[in-house]
Amino acid sequence: MKIMKRVEKIPGGLMVVPLFIGALINTIFPSLAEYLGSFTLGLTTGTTPILAVWFVCLGASISLKSTGVVLRKSGTLLVTKVGVAWIVALLSAKFWGNGMIESGFFAGLSTLALVAAMDMTNTGLYASLMGQYGTKEEAGAFVLMNIESGPLMTMIILGTAGIASFEPHLLIGIVLPFIIGYILGNLDEDIRKFLSQAIPVMIPFFAFSLGNSIKLTVILETGLLGIVFGLAIIVVTGIPLIITDILVGKGNGTAGIAASSTAGAAVATPLLVANMVPEFAPFAPAATALVATSLIVTAIVVPIITGLYAKNAKSFSSLNRNEDKGNMAV
Repeated sequence: MKIMKRVEKIPGGLMVVPLFIGALINTIFPSLAEYLGSFTLGLTTGTTPILAVWFVCLGASISLKSTGVVLRKSGTLLVTKVGVAWIVALLSAKFWGNGMIESGFFAGLSTLALVAAMDMTNTGLYASLMGQYGTKEEAGAFVLMNIESGPLMTMIILGTAGIASFEPHLLIGIVLPFIIGYILGNLDEDIRKFLSQAIPVMIPFFAFSLGNSIKLTVILETGLLGIVFGLAIIVVTGIPLIITDILVGKGNGTAGIAASSTAGAAVATPLLVANMVPEFAPFAPAATALVATSLIVTAIVVPIITGLYAKNAKSFSSLNRNEDKGNMAV
C-alpha cells in the first residue's frame, strides 16, 4: 500500500499524521483509551516516557566534539524566544496594560495569553522535527530550551519574578536522560550506533501520544481569533528565530522555524500565574483557551512549514555550493 512513502511526502508527515490521528481519536472517542486500558492506554498517554527514552537515544547520538554546537544552538533559540515574548509584553502592556480586551474581534486577548503562548517552545516537537530535518546537534538543542518550561519565564517577563519560585531539581530531571545517553554514547561507539537507530522510529509514537492530549474542538471555543492567534505566534517568533539561527547559530534557519511552536505545558501557565498573582485570575480562562488553540495550530502548522522550509533551504544551500564551485573554476 506504500503508506510510509505517502506519509513521507507530507511535510513533517511522520509528526503531523500520527498527531492528527491521535487528536481525532481523542476528540471523537475521548474515553476509548481508558476503556480499553492496558497497553492501549499506555500508548495514548505515554508522551513523557516515550520522550524520556527518545532523549536518552538522542543524547547517545551526539559526540563530545559537537557539544559546543549544541550549547550555541540552544542558547540562541532560548534567548531569542524569551526576548521576543518580552518585547511583545512591553508593547501589549502599553495598549491594554495587564488586563484583557473585553469586546470586538480580539475579545479575550491579553498580555498573559501572548506571553504564555510565545515564551515556551514545544521542545518535544522541536527535537522530533530536527531529528528528521536537522542535525543531531540541532535536535539536542532542546536541553537548554527546557528552561522555558513552567510559569517561571512567564512570571519574569510579566515583571513578577519575585513571586515565582524555581526548583533546580526539576531542571536536573529534565536533562538527566539526555546526559545519561550522552555519557553512554561517548563511552562506547557501539552503544551510540545502537541507540541512534531508535531516534526516527520513536517520532510517530510521540506524535500520536501528544495528539491524544489534544481536542480539536478547542478551536471552536476560540473561533477565528484562536486560529489567527496561533498563526501569529509562528510569524512573530519564527522570523526572529530564523534570523538568529542563521546569524548566531550558524544554521540555515530550519531550527528557528521548528522552535516557533507553543508548548503543551504553556496551556497550564495562565492558571498557574493567576494562582500566584490574583489580579490575573479574571482573564486566565480566556488566556488558557487561546494558548490551547495556539498549541493545536502550531503543532499542526509548524511541522508542515518546517518541512517546506528545510526542503528549500537544502536547495538553496546546493545552489550556493554549485556557484562557489563555478567561481573557483573561473
